[in-house]
Amino acid sequence: MASTIRPYDESLLRKAFDVARRSREGGDHPFGSILADRDGNVLLEQGNGYSSEGGDRTAHAERLLATRAGKAYGLDFLAECTMYTSAEPCAMCSGTIYWAGIGRVVFGQSEKEMKQQIGESEENPTLDLPCHVVFAAGQRPTEVVGPMLAAEAAKLHEEYWSGR
Repeated sequence: MASTIRPYDESLLRKAFDVARRSREGGDHPFGSILADRDGNVLLEQGNGYSSEGGDRTAHAERLLATRAGKAYGLDFLAECTMYTSAEPCAMCSGTIYWAGIGRVVFGQSEKEMKQQIGESEENPTLDLPCHVVFAAGQRPTEVVGPMLAAEAAKLHEEYWSGR
């Protein structure tokens, strides 16, 4: 599936970065996601929930947002929505996005770049499996755009992971 860039993609991705900053400032991991409809209207936002969800290692921003979206909206509607996320969804999150039915993902930093930046981390043992590979294994299309604004996305993680 060919990726298409929309005029509002960068501004909405930066809004996801803002969610990630607020997550970090609130004591959680620096990840954030938003869901927008086909016209670019923000519907939901979600920060990482590792700390706020009691140390739940599966409480990634993307998984939490996809679960909320799947409960709130139907498949036909979500097929035209976009998840904007500060980092490439891991394999777990990609599976959740797929099952929720979200039709498009725009991400900042790639998993591969994050793994290189963070190194080994017990709290973030990065799965270097590109989301497009997970989505390609499914029966419904999921468009992927990214990495986009990767240097800005990487700044969200500077100093956060050192010493953890």
